Amino acid sequence: MKTRDMTRDNIATAKTLSDALPLLQRYDGAIVVIKLGGHAMGSNAAMDSFARDVVLLQQVGINPVVVHGGGPMISAMLDRLGIKSEFVDGKRVTDKDTVEVVEMVLSGLVNKRIVQALNRQGGRAVGLSGKDANLMICDQTNPRLGFVGTPSEMDPTLLHNLFANDTIPVIAPLGAGRNGETFNINGDTAAGAVAKALKADRLLLLTDVSGVKNAEGNVVTELKIAQIREMTASGVIAGGMIPKTETALDAIDGGVRAVVILDGRAPNACLLELFTEQGAGSLIRPD
Repeated sequence: MKTRDMTRDNIATAKTLSDALPLLQRYDGAIVVIKLGGHAMGSNAAMDSFARDVVLLQQVGINPVVVHGGGPMISAMLDRLGIKSEFVDGKRVTDKDTVEVVEMVLSGLVNKRIVQALNRQGGRAVGLSGKDANLMICDQTNPRLGFVGTPSEMDPTLLHNLFANDTIPVIAPLGAGRNGETFNINGDTAAGAVAKALKADRLLLLTDVSGVKNAEGNVVTELKIAQIREMTASGVIAGGMIPKTETALDAIDGGVRAVVILDGRAPNACLLELFTEQGAGSLIRPD
């Protein structure tokens, strides 16, 4: 005969689920775009944990979209092939040889790894790039950078069709040029463009830092647009955080309700951000 032991852990789990009910109801039907950075992908176990969280989001009524990066994987493949890679202002110079490797790594190796992880956890995911169904039409960002693009036209029709069929889109940050070119897109920029096109409720930027930090080095849990601009002007926000906060401001200006910068290496980061009152990173919302 089996007996049940009502341990404190079990009771705490039940209370957590109960406390999450208002937040589950609040996000029912919402679109959440998740940018998964290359540095945040981690081990297979970490990838499975991330995939399980994304599938859970869909099961409770959210429409998740994953937009991924892959910078470390691209660099490793370029090194293996003996192709030199240079950077200008933190962006990879992408010549014709490099863009072919970028597409191979992002649309192939990285994209399919995420798709498989989601499918293993019971989801139904499909891999795309911005070139599919004219999702992202790009203009060249800067001639000095070569085949690096900035999305200028977006058509999210395919994504809405996938939502209607309970399918999770996984998008590689590549776009089509107006003359048949393939453009490499910064992952944060691509995620912001997708979030704007979908008028997403949340854009989650999963990275390898815990959030936006103030002058004392402490993570600021909630920020308004004016604060972001003030901290950037004073140099508190600097380096690699600047493109992320710029993406956040641009996304909010484009109709996204809020953006969160959080540590994607932390277990269950997405669930903690969406389904707990304290959140898990720096929430940026309109003034």
